[in-house]
Amino acid sequence: MTIKILGVSGSLRADSHNTALLRAAQEHAPEGVEIEIYDRLREIPPYDFDLDTEELRPEPAADLRRRVAEADGLLIATPEFNYSVPGVLKNAIDWASTDWARTGGPLDRKPTAIMGAAPTNFGTVRAQLALRQVFVWTHTDVVVKPEVIVFRSYERFDEKGNLADEATIGLVRELLGALTGKIAAAVAA
Repeated sequence: MTIKILGVSGSLRADSHNTALLRAAQEHAPEGVEIEIYDRLREIPPYDFDLDTEELRPEPAADLRRRVAEADGLLIATPEFNYSVPGVLKNAIDWASTDWARTGGPLDRKPTAIMGAAPTNFGTVRAQLALRQVFVWTHTDVVVKPEVIVFRSYERFDEKGNLADEATIGLVRELLGALTGKIAAAVAA
């Protein structure tokens, strides 16, 4: 059985270290794990409660919800803006979290891992904490450890955007191991 993980980068930048971190996760994923990188974040409109129904939901938001629901787990790579989660990522989570039918939204009990890269000395510590707080409300099953906080990210990637830091590669592998463990436990339950 192949484990399917949806990777979401909270950055829209073409040379994003967070998107590069997801590519590194693809490269270093355990055997039997497929990571698809979501590439439509830019298309998702601002969350609008009036449009959040099966009939009215904008196609990019509906597509995100479908892909989250179909994935066995999520892997989120977040930058940090203004000590928190980038607005585009939080907006996507808002669209993916709702459950007006009370049947369990796409994020409900979804095994999820968080990582992030930033050029600062503290990396994405605050953004990851903010995401964890959001995921308490959505009942998302978040991996607690290891924490993958890639600080001074410009030192960890080579000129082609490849993750070159062996310690970080090790942490990404550990995070994927913990995530696949959560997925296996969810399947067995």
